[in-house]
Parts: sequence; structure tokens; C-alpha cells
Amino acid sequence: MSTVTAPRTQSPAPARPRTRLDWRLRFAVLSLIWGFSFLLIKVGTEGYVPFQVTLGRLIFGTAVLAAAMAVKRERLPRGARVWGHMAVAAFFLNALPFSLFAYSELTIPSTLAGICNATSPLWGMALSLVALSEDRPTRVRFAGLGLGFLGVLTVLGAWQGFHGLDATGTAMALLASLSYPIGWIYVRRNLAGTGNSHLSMTGAQLLLATVQLAVVTPLFTSLPDHFSLVPLLAIAALGALGTGLAVLIQYGLVAEVGPTTAQMVTYFIPVIATAAGVAILGESLRWTTPVGAVVVLAGAALTQLRRGA
Repeated sequence: MSTVTAPRTQSPAPARPRTRLDWRLRFAVLSLIWGFSFLLIKVGTEGYVPFQVTLGRLIFGTAVLAAAMAVKRERLPRGARVWGHMAVAAFFLNALPFSLFAYSELTIPSTLAGICNATSPLWGMALSLVALSEDRPTRVRFAGLGLGFLGVLTVLGAWQGFHGLDATGTAMALLASLSYPIGWIYVRRNLAGTGNSHLSMTGAQLLLATVQLAVVTPLFTSLPDHFSLVPLLAIAALGALGTGLAVLIQYGLVAEVGPTTAQMVTYFIPVIATAAGVAILGESLRWTTPVGAVVVLAGAALTQLRRGA
């Protein structure tokens, strides 16, 4: 049986949505970028002092964020109060941890620095017990906290008296990992609901961190006698990719798949950092390092579980 339909007016074809890389591929790229960051720090410190590595990293990272803001026509946040709080956030989330990791890798391998970075969720939960009254832990998360720090002791070979490890460098890497949750808790308490976009806030944050290092670096360092090309390229990649592009990928992932899935990249970083350090830099690997790293990651994963998850 045939039917008769009224003639239709031709409507314009809908615009094709922009094709985006699958989020799993972007997740893998982000894991690789951040995993290789510790190798790039190590290479950078072979030609420049740590403060110079950090300053270069921030300059290149800020340039990438500035370009992204120009393309999207984003403006920097306004208000003295907002900028004051962002200056504190820039210190704890960028200037301090970046500098500590650079100094730590003068005396410890990049593999150990990458594993220390994975302790951030453990520090975050411990701090949230004091600073965030609404974030009450469960028994499972408490167990994850204990398991995670047991993994840290395993990585460090505590029963052997920390033999063969530089205590100062290791402490700096752990303090750098502690600095991140301090910064995020500060942001959550003081900068939530400002009405500014993540891109705008992060661009301003990196700009402030760059200014902080630009003030500090000349006080403690002098200009290098010569500019080593390979370390300079490592610093440029560390800033443009590991700080600038990585932030853009991260916020895209958070918007698409949510923060819980996006932050799982933390668990891949030490694996990649260890593989890169051993394969490319020829760093030695004791059995306690991978075993302890697995325990740290398991504990960190448990600390992220919420009721009803």
C-alpha cells in the first residue's frame, strides 16, 4: 500500500560535529606525557640548575595556555581577592612541587620520583580528614591509606635502613607530592564558584607561578656559561607538553568522562616513569621498587572510593 506525503521544504543540512580523538586515546597520551615528565626533568637538570628547569617549564607551559586562551577568546580572571588566592594556589600546585621534583632528581633516579608522585592521593586523604569536614573516610579508605604508606616503606626499603637512597632527595619528592593536595584543598575552599572557566583560572595560575620563579631564580642562580641543547629541548617539551598541553587534555577528559575516571591517570604515571627511566636512562631497579609501587597504587585506589561507588 502506498502513502501520499506532503512535499517538504528543504532544510539546511546540520553542521557536522567536530571529530575528537576518542577519550581513551587522549587518556593514554596524557599518561605518556606525565609519565615521561620525570625523565625530562632528569635530562633538564643535566644542563641547568633546578630553578632554571622549573622556570623554563613554567614559561613554555604558560605560553601554551596563553595560546589556548587566545584561540577561545578567554579572559584572565578579575578581582584582587581571586588573584591573591590564585597566587597561593600557584605556589603549592606549580612553583613549589615543580622545584622540589627538579631538586630531588639531582640525587634520586627519575623512577623513584615518579613513584613518589603517586603518593599524592594518600596525602590528600590524610589532609582531608583535617581540612574537609564533609569528606569523611570509610574503613576501606582508611585501609587504603595504611596500605599505601606500607607501599612507600617497601619502595624505600625501610627494613634495610633505606640503604642506597638519598634521604634528602627522597624527602623532597615526597614533599612535592604532599604539596599538590594542599593546593587542591586550598583551591576547593577559596576559589570554588568564582564563575571563571578552568582554562582562565589555570592560565592565570601558571602565569603567577612563572612570576614567582622569575623572582626567585636570579636570587639563587646565575646565567649558565653555555646553553646545552638537549637539556633545553627537554625543558621545552616538559613545559609545552607536560605542563601546557597536558592540562588542556586533562580538563577535556574531566568534562567528558568526569573527574573520577580522569584522575585514574595517576596510577599509570609511575609505571611509565619507571619504564622510561630504566629503558632510556639506564637507571637501576631493585625488586622493592616495582613491588612497593604496586602496593602504593592499590592503596591510592582504595582511598578514592566513595560510599555507593
